[in-house]
Amino acid sequence: MTAVRGTTVDITTQDGDADAYFVRPDGDGPYPAVLFYMDAFGPRPHLRAMADRLAGAGYAVLLPNVFHREGRAPLFDLPDFIDPGARPELWDRILPVMLALTPDLAVRDAAAYLTWLADSPHTTDGPVGVTGYCMGAALALRTASAFPERVAAVGGFHGGRLATDAPDSPHLTVERITAEVYLGFADNDSSMPPEQIELLDRTLTEAGVTHRTEVYPGASHGYTQADTAAYDAEAAERHWTALLDLLDRTLVRPAADSGTPGRPES
Repeated sequence: MTAVRGTTVDITTQDGDADAYFVRPDGDGPYPAVLFYMDAFGPRPHLRAMADRLAGAGYAVLLPNVFHREGRAPLFDLPDFIDPGARPELWDRILPVMLALTPDLAVRDAAAYLTWLADSPHTTDGPVGVTGYCMGAALALRTASAFPERVAAVGGFHGGRLATDAPDSPHLTVERITAEVYLGFADNDSSMPPEQIELLDRTLTEAGVTHRTEVYPGASHGYTQADTAAYDAEAAERHWTALLDLLDRTLVRPAADSGTPGRPES
């Protein structure tokens, strides 16, 4: 794995500064950019470690605190090992913050994140990749829908409520997506039952979006998150394979970079 260099940055949005973690390979660059959307527990050591792993594969990765209107991360008093079943009071604090991040606010912020990445001297010109986890999967789809000319790849993992009867359901905007989309769903996930997966898949197909949806057998909502009770090591590694394959296909390194796109050099 390539050595990486990470730092905390502030991104100017229409509603104040958003704190974020930015990490890239420790080299000359520039590197293809990836916007990394958090889960509801927010930026924390495990998510930064995931961003580091992506950076080690050859990408410049931005992990913003999408709850920045509520304060800088960490917003929540999280244990080292998160088990919502054992601490249901966590959701009493998290859920109102999630609901306050409306689709309009999320898209407004996405514009700032994408602009920051485009202006960075460490990123290549051209479209970026976006990946998101749990609630971040919806943010990834909304970003690709709102900025189709800026996003070439979307990865979404254990996302929930992506195809509901709500008037602002994420699936209602996917006809604007031009990116390639990969969605890896959890098998045991009441927030994304089979009928929602089927509706989302059908909507993407009818819109002509290049995509693949897969259900990870036996995996629970949150399967990539090693600091939670939902973690599934096999499913998490499957997600890494799928995500890196997607980014390899869609994001291009500068011609001067002789390495394989998206992979660390041996």
